[in-house]
Amino acid sequence: MSHLSRLRAQLQHQRRQLSIYQQQVTQTHVTHHLLRFSRFQSAQRVGLYLHAFGEVSTHRLIETCYQHHKEVYLPMINTMNQQLVWVKVSQHQYRNRRFSHHSLGMQEPMASRGQHVSILDLLIMPLLACDHWGTRIGMGGGFYDRTLASAKHRPFRLGLAHQFQYMQTDLPRSCWDQSLDALLTPDHFYRFKR
Repeated sequence: MSHLSRLRAQLQHQRRQLSIYQQQVTQTHVTHHLLRFSRFQSAQRVGLYLHAFGEVSTHRLIETCYQHHKEVYLPMINTMNQQLVWVKVSQHQYRNRRFSHHSLGMQEPMASRGQHVSILDLLIMPLLACDHWGTRIGMGGGFYDRTLASAKHRPFRLGLAHQFQYMQTDLPRSCWDQSLDALLTPDHFYRFKR
């Protein structure tokens, strides 16, 4: 097993061990910090994810977007090119859980097609680990990297993480990896230089 595979397994295990209370506290702190972030305040179209594997819960963030009259877009996998497309989801659709279950284990919007990531102003992304350069390690499917590599307009990329997912050491990086602009944890807001 490679170092990266071991790290992924360790962090996935750590995320799954978080209690509901710990998840709620993280979600509250992250939402509070995000409300003061100028990129969030000015964004009209916000891409988020539906948490499924112990990532920072996005429920409160999504509701906050609706309260602030922002358009919410959720990812759906395009099976033709294995990239993500973004589906605008109304508050009614979200609250009524109008989602389908994907074979990879997460839920996605029920739609026949979606928009390219370039239409988003702010993209809030899940991750397993992030280092001080903004290098993001995901679940290993490469969906976000493939999607962002084809973006003509680059939305601001904000990672959400529990504090233990921020690494002080350099993470392995491939030429196709798409780095983050910033990382938000319950305790800190990190900005990265391009």
